[in-house]
Amino acid sequence: MEQLKSSGKPFDIPKWEVWEAFQDVKRNQGAPGVDAQSIEDFEADLRNNLYKVWNRMSSGTYFPPPVRAVEISKQHGGGTRMLGIPTVADRVAQTVVARHLGVRVDPVFHEDSYGYRPRRSALDAVERCRERCWKKDWVIDLDIQKFFDSVRW
Repeated sequence: MEQLKSSGKPFDIPKWEVWEAFQDVKRNQGAPGVDAQSIEDFEADLRNNLYKVWNRMSSGTYFPPPVRAVEISKQHGGGTRMLGIPTVADRVAQTVVARHLGVRVDPVFHEDSYGYRPRRSALDAVERCRERCWKKDWVIDLDIQKFFDSVRW
């Protein structure tokens, strides 16, 4: 196991974490990014590709490539929005970082935060709302439809 640990690098990222991140990316599938490299293409030279991601991340020289912009229709009409599709290598790097951040940041999130958190879903949030509806005799109703379309980024 010790041979899987990085040595002499500014960031201690074990190689097995990059491997596990790739397994997650592979499970999720996804379209190729700007480099047109599919998951299958990435896997054809897997050892070398994962080594490049690990080496660049652990040495502090990793910079994400551009994302492929794809225009998709909004679910409920009202036009389209842009979706950025990262390369397979970048999805692996993002997964490594997300795992590290999750361990450090999740404990300080508010108990009622449900979005994008492991083992929490929209149904959990609805359940919490129902519990509270029985305890309080007032409700605030807000309509935030298209709210993020109007926020100055």
